[in-house]
Amino acid sequence: MGREIVHIQTGQCGNQIGSKFWETLSEEHAIDGSGNYYGNLDQQLERINVYYNEAAEKKFVPRSVLVDLEPGTIETVKASPIGGLFRPDNMIFGQSSAGNNWAKGHYTEGAELVDQILDVTRREAENCDCLQGFQIAHSLGGGTGSGLGTLLISKIREEFPDRMMATFSVVPSPKVSDTVVEPYNAVLSVHQLVENSDLTFCIDNEALYDICFKTLKLSTPGYGDLNQLVSCVMSGITTCLRFPGQLNSDLRKLAVNMVPFPRLHFFMVGYAPLTAKGNAQYRAVSVPELTQQMFDAKNMMAASDPRHGRYLTVAAYFRGKVSMKEVEDQMQSVQNKNSAYFVEWIPNNIQTAHCDIAPKDTKMAVTFIGNTTSIQELFHRVNDQFSAMFRRKAFLHWYTGEGMDEMEFTEAESNMADLLSEYQQYENAGVEEEEYYEEEVMEEEYVEE
Repeated sequence: MGREIVHIQTGQCGNQIGSKFWETLSEEHAIDGSGNYYGNLDQQLERINVYYNEAAEKKFVPRSVLVDLEPGTIETVKASPIGGLFRPDNMIFGQSSAGNNWAKGHYTEGAELVDQILDVTRREAENCDCLQGFQIAHSLGGGTGSGLGTLLISKIREEFPDRMMATFSVVPSPKVSDTVVEPYNAVLSVHQLVENSDLTFCIDNEALYDICFKTLKLSTPGYGDLNQLVSCVMSGITTCLRFPGQLNSDLRKLAVNMVPFPRLHFFMVGYAPLTAKGNAQYRAVSVPELTQQMFDAKNMMAASDPRHGRYLTVAAYFRGKVSMKEVEDQMQSVQNKNSAYFVEWIPNNIQTAHCDIAPKDTKMAVTFIGNTTSIQELFHRVNDQFSAMFRRKAFLHWYTGEGMDEMEFTEAESNMADLLSEYQQYENAGVEEEEYYEEEVMEEEYVEE
């Protein structure tokens, strides 16, 4: 039985975290640099067709489309140890670059490539028995990942309206920034993601930096270190999709459990144990330790503090030899001790799942996905920077020069404001109001008699 996922990586960031993802995946499923299977575990092959197409006997090709508006990053991927895995036709790049300009990625340069990309994507989709959906790795700060990435999402949406759309979106931050117009690109992208994505995992460079710096004690973290963290999370989130398991075994089930309101599908992700590369195997970890770590703000890959909001829903994926009873008990105790941080109008809003295969170098690990109202801190940060520049119409000519209208900025800004107030509304919503509402309804019924 299929249930395949087509993976698309766009822009420099997308291709870098994407190739890290395929590196990790190939390690876990025992596939070497040229696509040959070298393992001996049935579980590695049982659902391998979710992400790989078996081209020949025991030879696997990632269902992956690599997209960029300039050749550089994709050339680097080609030359890397996993470069031989990908289908050469699935690497599509322009010669111009989007120059960190969302409008170039979405309207001009990107629009010229989009039909070619859609052809390849369509062919990948036709290769599937029963396609469950798409996942896109991109950043929201640049031009290609954000502009062309969101263009692809909306085009794929049009063509496959009933398939799931998940995105791994790297949100820009002033601490780790290479461009001044990042807030523009990010708000324009979120404007698209609110409407067209089903699940968005927010990864935030600022939080990744803090983790490398404070937890892993790296003095000068580079993008390689950040991407290593991202690939841990991507591998963890997709565990249930790739290995036999009970809960959230596909994207749609994950969405049903995690998204109480369609627009509020932006998740905070976390991972535990966080240990520096190389000394992971020396630490003994226990379920209580992992549980405590994963709810800790320091382990979140988004720079907002869950204690400043409330959880709507949570999913936790444990990997390795774990007693499920112990996990359930731990989760229950977290929920009891911290009940103020969980909305009371969604009972049992923590879901747990388990996979026997631990990640490389660790005995057990856990990936955390939280739908929390505190994600608005992240959006507030970007939005404030956006407004500061937009009030003065700074840098706008780069966008209007590509045919954009100022109106589009205004719309994006107000859509972002709406999203923030929706999160706030559900953070404040308690049970009392609903009880009050039910009383009213009862009285009305009584009057009618």
